[in-house]
Amino acid sequence: MINRRHFIASAAAIVAARPITASAQSSMSRLTAYGFSFVALKSGDIRLSDFAGKPILIVNTASQCGFTPQYTGLQQLWTQFGKRGLMIVGVPSNDFGGQEPGGATEIAQTAEDDYHVTFPIAAKAVVKGPDAHPFYKWAAAARPADMPRWNFHKYLIGRDGYIAEAFSHSVEPTDTRVVTAIARLLSDT
Repeated sequence: MINRRHFIASAAAIVAARPITASAQSSMSRLTAYGFSFVALKSGDIRLSDFAGKPILIVNTASQCGFTPQYTGLQQLWTQFGKRGLMIVGVPSNDFGGQEPGGATEIAQTAEDDYHVTFPIAAKAVVKGPDAHPFYKWAAAARPADMPRWNFHKYLIGRDGYIAEAFSHSVEPTDTRVVTAIARLLSDT
């Protein structure tokens, strides 16, 4: 005589062992950028879910880099588009050339005092390799050809929570390509 519990457990194990079909995978929701958060530079968290449905520009920054003056252009974007719904998050990182060696005080000094940044700045984070922040691991998996290769790499997240554009460190924040991409996302309803 077959034990009913044993039969149910065996049937469940067979079902669980089956691979997920392509149609089942496509029906499962994929993780978006809105699933991530960063520890804020000063206190609390910067939860990307708080900005769901809005475009977000996420930029890995550094205080002692030749591209550090891009903070000025990022602040210009924030001033121009912030009230229309754009969120900008600066993510300080020491990954490239050791150009963000300081702590929160030094990072704030550069971003806020030297460049008058008013958009959110995260605490220092790793943006490449196996110890990368989960957002950057997600972005690397989603867009392996567009991973940060230096400071001030920019990911533009669309209203759907997926990467809409990526801009290398050499593309200024006020470059026509960046401004146009942001304006296009803000005009999409």
